[in-house]
Amino acid sequence: MYKFDPIPSGGQSNDLKALVTRVDQSLDQGLLPVGVFCDDTVFRAEMTRIFGRTWVFVAHESEIPQPGDFVQRKIGIDSVIVTRDTDGGVNVLLNHCRHRGTEVCHEDQGNAKHFKCPYHGWTYNVKGEFAGAPHYNEAYGNTLDKKAWGLKRAPQVDSIHGFVFACLSTETAPLREYLGDTVKVLDAIFGLHPQGMRAVAPPERFQVRADWKSGAENFCGDAYHVSTAHVSAGLSDFIPDVRQVSVIARALDLDNANSFIAHEITQWGPMFEHWAYPPEIVEQFDFSNIDPALRELLRKSPPTIGTIFPNFSYLRFPQPCAPGDRPFPFTSIRMWQPVAPGVMELWNWQFEWACADEATQQESYAGGVFGFGSGGIFEQDDTAVWEGIAKAANSPWNHTDNVMLHYQQQRVDSDPDWKGPGKFYNNIYGERLQEGFWRRWIKEMSAPDNAPAATPHTDA
Repeated sequence: MYKFDPIPSGGQSNDLKALVTRVDQSLDQGLLPVGVFCDDTVFRAEMTRIFGRTWVFVAHESEIPQPGDFVQRKIGIDSVIVTRDTDGGVNVLLNHCRHRGTEVCHEDQGNAKHFKCPYHGWTYNVKGEFAGAPHYNEAYGNTLDKKAWGLKRAPQVDSIHGFVFACLSTETAPLREYLGDTVKVLDAIFGLHPQGMRAVAPPERFQVRADWKSGAENFCGDAYHVSTAHVSAGLSDFIPDVRQVSVIARALDLDNANSFIAHEITQWGPMFEHWAYPPEIVEQFDFSNIDPALRELLRKSPPTIGTIFPNFSYLRFPQPCAPGDRPFPFTSIRMWQPVAPGVMELWNWQFEWACADEATQQESYAGGVFGFGSGGIFEQDDTAVWEGIAKAANSPWNHTDNVMLHYQQQRVDSDPDWKGPGKFYNNIYGERLQEGFWRRWIKEMSAPDNAPAATPHTDA
């Protein structure tokens, strides 16, 4: 278990301040110090300065449909319980008894009327309110203020298209304001049917000996790696055009380290419009409330991959379950869950439209797991190279020589004809989106302890 030792309140260590400054100055030259990964001081600061004040994804409402339903999740390294209460509300509760601190919930999911501490029996309802304790009159009489001793609750909880986010800071802007134009893209991805999407199964979880930021940065804008890291998929004829995946990739920057890759997969044929969903599903989509520019993007070059800072990522891509099968789109939501410096858990959900029949949902689930499950044909490639980055960060030679990582690809200007949200780039090269991720990281890591998390630029 990781021992968390917080950075002193009101300031940051000289080592951390110097590193964040060096990252800022290095990025101006297209360079990134390897010391941002796998560092204990950095990790401790991230838990409070990033996960302690940004909006963090914790669950989907389809996972807790009934009163009393709950799932156990994480915000940073804090265990939290996400519950559906009897009024239909969603609560995010710190999973530590207020009496002596032990966990009150040890199940990944379930349905409960109360959570009872296994140590002394203090009991809480699904809203986190204190509900009772053994020998209450003898032990406490009228001396216990019940309202003051409930479980700690996230002060801000909100959802968008069923995705539940929580924020531990009261100073950070509400969720939709915090996301800015990213909301329009989420509408285009998840809001095409009034019934929305549902989690087909509980998330798969597996541990990777890599920094959580490696996964988040990769999904925010890196298609350049596909023709090398995933070349085996092409050699096996599983994805024949894998070497061209980066060539047909486009970039959509929504500011504030929220970004998406859009692939012009219609170059492979007209059947790939709208992510290659079959006509019987597309006919059920409602595009009337979708931004017009995004509506056309969905047809030709739909958003396929993306990251919402800090650690929520999205993946929707058509792929067969086996060579020769028809490609069918799957939707994967993944969370890069920090565990310790240089160690993360990868949480991976498979989603499908709630209106789809059982066979379609299972086909989508199988495709997602086959490609990006813990033993998936693509997942194995990605996690191996991310673990290599962690080894580089732990290299004495690299640290002695102050080695920098290279972010200097040539860049093109954004498309001046783009009328949709954010900035659109007609190719993925240039590493702009990855730099945007690190610029946001710098902003959060250098802000005072009581500062709100960053919101998008609002300049006209």
